[in-house]
Parts: sequence; C-alpha cells; structure tokens
Amino acid sequence: MATPVLRWCCPGRRWVFAGIGGVSRHGRGVPTGSTSSGKRGQSSVAQQPLITAQKPRKGEREWAAVVGLEIHAQIASNSKLFSGSQVDFAAPPNSLVSFFDASLPGTLPVLNRRCVEAAVMTGLALDCHINRRSLFDRKHYFYADLPAGYQITQQRLPIAVNGSLVYSVCVGKRRSQMVTRTAGVKQIQLEQDSGKSLHDSLRSQTLIDLNRAEGQLRVDANISVHNPGEPLGIRTEVKNLNSARFLAKAIDYEIQRQINELENGGKILNETRSFDYKLGCTVPMRDKEGKQDYRLMPEPNLPPLLLYDSGSLPPGTDPQQVINIDQLREQLPELPRVTREKLVQQYGMLPEHSFALLNEVGLLEFFQNVIKETRAEPKKVTSWVLNTFLGFLKQQNLAVSESPVTPSALAELLDLLDRKAISSSAAKQVFQELWRSKGKTPAQIVAGKQLELMQDAEALEQLCRSTLEAHPQVVTDVKKGNPRAINKLIGLVRRATLGRADPTVIKEVLERQLSS
Repeated sequence: MATPVLRWCCPGRRWVFAGIGGVSRHGRGVPTGSTSSGKRGQSSVAQQPLITAQKPRKGEREWAAVVGLEIHAQIASNSKLFSGSQVDFAAPPNSLVSFFDASLPGTLPVLNRRCVEAAVMTGLALDCHINRRSLFDRKHYFYADLPAGYQITQQRLPIAVNGSLVYSVCVGKRRSQMVTRTAGVKQIQLEQDSGKSLHDSLRSQTLIDLNRAEGQLRVDANISVHNPGEPLGIRTEVKNLNSARFLAKAIDYEIQRQINELENGGKILNETRSFDYKLGCTVPMRDKEGKQDYRLMPEPNLPPLLLYDSGSLPPGTDPQQVINIDQLREQLPELPRVTREKLVQQYGMLPEHSFALLNEVGLLEFFQNVIKETRAEPKKVTSWVLNTFLGFLKQQNLAVSESPVTPSALAELLDLLDRKAISSSAAKQVFQELWRSKGKTPAQIVAGKQLELMQDAEALEQLCRSTLEAHPQVVTDVKKGNPRAINKLIGLVRRATLGRADPTVIKEVLERQLSS
C-alpha cells in the first residue's frame, strides 16, 4: 500500500494490415521497444500514430491497428510514496504497513522526495515538459486491497507531459536493417500503489497484503482495429502484462482476434481482457460498457507540488527543501540511444551490434575493458564478445558478472591472435580452456598445448611441397579450376602441422609453388 508508482500513458500507435477470410495477411507491429522498467513507482507512456501502409491484394480488406499503452513502473526507493514504511519485495505479508498504509483515521500522507526526483528524471529522459506546478487527485473506487476507498494519483495535472521515446527496430527478411521509430509520451504521473489480493482457492477466501502490490513492471494495452479512412474501432484493454514478451504476444493475438471477429460478421465489445500466457491468447474479464465514474477530486491533504530550475529558485532557499530540475538534469546518466550512437561512430560497428552490447547487463562494460587492454581492432573485439563470449554465457545460462573469463584474459588472447602468434582455430581452443580452467593465462595455455604458429618458413615450404607431391590428383583438380581442391590441400598441410600454421600463409605458399 502506498508504494510509489510511475504511470506513463501512450496514445494510439497504428499498424496497417490487409486480410481476407479472417486472416491477417500483411504486417506485424508491436512496439516492444517502448516499454520501460523501473522500481517502486508507476508511470504511463503514450504512442503517436504510425501508419505503415501495405498495398492489399485483390479482394483483401485493409486493416489498421491502433495500440495505446499504460505503463506502471516501480520507482527504486527505500520507502513508500506517502509513508515511511520500508519497501522490501520478499518481506512477510503485512509486515511493512504504517498507520497511513492501513488508512487509519487521522493519518496524513507525506510525499517521498526520492520519488519526486525519480519522476522528474524519468520525464527528462523521455524528453517531457516538466510541470513546475502539479497536483494530486483522489481517484475513488471500491476494492478490497484499497482500504481508504480511493487512490492518490495525478490524473489532471501530472508532473510531466508531452514527451517522446525514440527507439529502433530490426526490419527486412534477415532483420538486419535498423529503422528508427518515435513513440509519444502523453504524461507521467506519480501514483499510490494499492495492496495485493492473494486468492486461496482451497479455502475459498481472499487475503490482503498491504506491503505492496506490484513487481517492477506492469502494462495495460488498449487495442482496436479499423479500416483506414474510417472512424477508430471499439477498443479492448488487456490488463496486467508483466513483460515485453507477453506484451508483444498479447497485442499480436488481440489484433488478429479483432480482425477475425469483424471479418466474420461479429462485433468487438468494449471490455477488459487478460492474457493467458500458457494458452497464448486473451480472455474476457469484465465489460466496460458503462463508463466508471472515479469521482476525481483534489487531494485535500497534499498541497500543489512546486518544482524549480536554477533561474526560478528563490534567493536564500535551502536546497534540501526544494527540487531543482537543472540539478537533476545534470545527474542523468548517458541515455542508451546516445551510447549506441557513440559506439557506432567510435568503433564503426553495426547498429544492431550496439543494441546487443547494451541489451545484456554488464556486456558493454566488459567490451570497453577489453578494448582498453588489447591492440586488436574494435571489429575483431566486437565479433569475439558478441559471438564467442556471449555464446558461451548463453550456453551456460550465466550473467556477464559470472563469467570465468575476464576482460584482461580475452584482451591477452586477442593480442596473441593479432600478432599472429596463434591461429584463429587455436584461439578458440585457448578460449575454451580459459572457460574451463581459472587461473591460467592465454600465454600459459598456448605454451602448454604447443599451439604457437610455426615461425620456421623453410619448414612450412617443405611441408607444402611434400603435400603437393603426395597428392597429384588434387593438384590436377586445382589446375582445372576446382575451388574446393585448394582448401583440401590447406587442410592437409594444417593437419601435418598439428594446426600450428596460419591458413592464409599456407595458401600463399601453396599458390606460389603451384604457379612455379
């Protein structure tokens, strides 16, 4: 109860489909990049219309889907939004409940400064206008886990409005092209969290936990479909989606369901639905035909929330008694979009590689530490980190912080490869050994397994000559223009050197000898 929640509102975003016979034929549009996570607080994000027109085939009907998201995200705070009670996810039920949380008569809300700062920083990160004056409202409705009979929120004059979130999606047959999209943010508001209902089916009873209700993220998706050029369709609301993956699946399913229903002569009901993740479909919860009257009214126990910037700060004001927007702007970390742009510009990497580095916790820091300690080209470092290193992590289901291979070890390995002390295949053997054997350095593994590349050019020349003499038919195939024959010769020489010769050097020697 009274857990701080940021609530973001997203207006409708559009996708165009062409369908016939109850089947959607064109397009799939789910803005999974628009969700945001945080802790202990909630907010609402809105998306602006996007139309991706697809030319329908003969006899097909064209459909446009409109999706708006309401995102509730917890603010990372030690105490609740309006009380001093601690916030602890694993605490026993009702062990962190103040008199205010229990709605005892005479108790008053005290606004948590940390939550206000987090809301302002969220608004700045999403390019919102920060309202210097915002208000709190009472939203009345009856539910067992809301003992006061109302919820304190910021419906009418929230802390931040009119923002945007720029994100990128992969498109194309191989999903190798990055396209930038923009989602509009209608408003961000601070909102009191309700309690949590715990349903005991065995005893046919419901228990209430007023510690807190939510996890880190919850999304409500409002979805409708219509024919382009016609009025918007009747929307349904899919409630309480707790991951980006379930959000995408729920939106996909609901768009298809509505198109199928309309093309088969049915009607879309204005209702609330839930997503059954086991069945992969949405199911009805309750209808919304009668608009609920929340009887919104100003919260009488909280004055207007006033914010300042450096220019409007009254002289002699105690900094601890006010929120300075400019100071919070300076504290903002570098945003992911900026970091990705820098990676692309600085290292010449593909945009999708920059996304991969930021999507895995700790991977960017690991990459940057390797870059600092190696002479290898950034392109090679990127390849090893995203393909070999990340591949091993996923295979073992490990986080970056749990990796047995350190950035220093990988940097040393790449240096050996860069100065041609070992071959690429030997480098992979060394990496596997590093993964299995803690404490050994790449140089020690190379020496112990005798993986160094041959440095004796004369010995390599003799091995190549002996290979050509021993396989005259393969030599004939090479001279006839068979491209695979030269690879076979390279393989034979490498086998003779126990993998210690560079394939590129072997090829150069063989080609020189064949042409002489």
